[in-house]
Amino acid sequence: MNRASTSRLYDKVFRSMGLTATILCLLILAIFIGFIIYQGVGRLSWDFLISLPSRFAERSGIYTAWIGTLWVLVLTTLISFPLGVGAGIYLEEYGKKNKLNKFLEINIANLAGVPSIIYGLLGLEVFVRLMNMGSSILAGSLTLALLILPIIIVSTREAIRAVPSTIKEASVALGASKWQTIWNQILPASFGGILTGVILAISRAVGETAPLIVVGALAYVPFAPQGPLDEFTVLPIQIFNWVSRPQHEFAINAAAAIIILLLITFIMNGIAVYMRHRWQRKIDW
Repeated sequence: MNRASTSRLYDKVFRSMGLTATILCLLILAIFIGFIIYQGVGRLSWDFLISLPSRFAERSGIYTAWIGTLWVLVLTTLISFPLGVGAGIYLEEYGKKNKLNKFLEINIANLAGVPSIIYGLLGLEVFVRLMNMGSSILAGSLTLALLILPIIIVSTREAIRAVPSTIKEASVALGASKWQTIWNQILPASFGGILTGVILAISRAVGETAPLIVVGALAYVPFAPQGPLDEFTVLPIQIFNWVSRPQHEFAINAAAAIIILLLITFIMNGIAVYMRHRWQRKIDW
């Protein structure tokens, strides 16, 4: 067997292995989601969405949990979006290629892989204790914003790099300043990629539990939060609380809450895909 035949054989083997792994992963995911839907779909109802938590499974709902999740999601977005996009623009367009910036770039990339519990400990010390925010929505949102900032910064830089250099050069040649070029040319051309990265980062934050537990999010909150300084709970913590109980009825409640959480995540990912596709159709390079 010559070298060309050996290469083709390796290619077929690798392709078969990749296809098998993909099908296996999709099958496991389908079984998992199917079991969750089978177990929890019967519990889904309007009463389940607007009922407060209770020690009786049939009366318990996720009202405080999904309201808290909504609060955390909105505040995390408002905090992380301008900071992450602004930092990405600075590092890519204004930062000088020196040792300090290289050090920052390496550490930002590394921070994207740091375990979320570390961010929870940081948030506990800085926001809860030093800044006296307590176990509030604002403390949890700031902690999650720190968690997803590296992801947003990296995705912003990658989206800006994807813009052809000829667009920048043409804008500067016509007399536009650096900021005018960024605001009128680079950001509109790269906004689809930036928005996709932001939404995917926020989708990750929606499912995080460890940082919020560390900063003091409660497993049981008998009231819906009214402001950013109120105590709160979120869907992942409510799910964890239910699955830790021995009664089977609470496991059914947890399955129904998982369905709601999956719907939120799928909707956000779908919005990201739609926005990216729509923005790419507008850009004609």
